[in-house]
Amino acid sequence: MKAAAAAAAPVARTAEPSLAEPETTTPPAVAAADKARGSGGASAGGGISGGPARDDRTGRPPPRQPAKAEKFAAGDHVVYPTHGVGKVERIAIEEIAGHNLELIHITFEENRMTLRVPVAKARSAGLRKLATRKLFDEALAVLKGRPRIKRTMWSRRAQEYEAKINSGDPLAVAEVVRDLRRNAGQPEQSFSERQIFEAALDRLAAELAVLDKTDKTTALTKLLDFLKAAN
Repeated sequence: MKAAAAAAAPVARTAEPSLAEPETTTPPAVAAADKARGSGGASAGGGISGGPARDDRTGRPPPRQPAKAEKFAAGDHVVYPTHGVGKVERIAIEEIAGHNLELIHITFEENRMTLRVPVAKARSAGLRKLATRKLFDEALAVLKGRPRIKRTMWSRRAQEYEAKINSGDPLAVAEVVRDLRRNAGQPEQSFSERQIFEAALDRLAAELAVLDKTDKTTALTKLLDFLKAAN
């Protein structure tokens, strides 16, 4: 495995932890579009020059990066965009393909996974500490708002919702819960809507559980009660 290789899928804790690092290769379709526009290449954000930054592999917005670089320590609870809440097991320098890299080992107990993130890439990967109580209260305030449903095909909206969930931003995740919740008298959710709704709710509950120093089931009940009161 090369030091600058793309992230491999997380593996079980009993196996060798995977090394997470963002992919930076521009796909042919994007490169061709750039050439047609006369840009000569992808923009700094990885998207088509002149447009919003996009993830090179999916065409979706990249994970939200922390406003500034954060320092992590063993025992810290953190949020990794695509996996949610985890815990820093240790930070150590390891040799990878002849290079010494300082790696953050993050464990996800619920999924029995361990991920290694290079310290130098933590911010660009979207790794962050838990939200502050103030920020999470802002996310709860989002839940009180009226659903904002775009009149577009469900497949497109589903991609946008999944991108918000995987952004690691609690405000964006709260928007998904707000937009997909169903009040009394409204049509029931479709199977795919329910799946995305529950995934977003699970992300919020996992972070709230750590903030409240309780278990996720209790946090989930608290969020559901909050949604009922907001109707």
